[in-house]
Amino acid sequence: MPENASWFVVHTYSGYEKKVAATIEKTVENRKLHDLILEVSVPTEEVTELTADNKKKVVERKIFPGYVLVKMTMTDESWHAVRNTRGVTGFVGPGSRPVPLTDAEVAALGVEKHEIIVPYAAGDSVKIIDGPLNTFVGVVEEIELEKNRVRVVISLFGRETPVELELEQVEPLVV
Repeated sequence: MPENASWFVVHTYSGYEKKVAATIEKTVENRKLHDLILEVSVPTEEVTELTADNKKKVVERKIFPGYVLVKMTMTDESWHAVRNTRGVTGFVGPGSRPVPLTDAEVAALGVEKHEIIVPYAAGDSVKIIDGPLNTFVGVVEEIELEKNRVRVVISLFGRETPVELELEQVEPLVV
């Protein structure tokens, strides 16, 4: 995968997001642009709605109506392939210059999912390996993968004290 590929935001007609994404993917297939346009995404979320007769219904809702996210290497060829897709009104950026999303923006949007494998579970003994509580030993109380946090109960001045740490700051205690 090219290192210079970035996520760009493409503005579309409202309601045409999935059609535009499918058309861009088909263009990539037909023109063999796999090395330039790597991924196309329409961020959605599942929402539970109450119907008129008080029944719950799960629906998929677009997080950013009117926008499609494209991970691509910006060249004249890739720009034209996306820009000339039916339903695309342009890239997000000043004038005609597309601006890529920053890594922080990509992480905040949750566009790229990184699988986190945690070698410990609630109730396991762990050792803190980073930060001011380095070398303390405690027991995992709760793990929040989506927030990259773990709550560990340690003994501090003879009292049980819960502390919140990042997942990388603790490791399983090897006995």
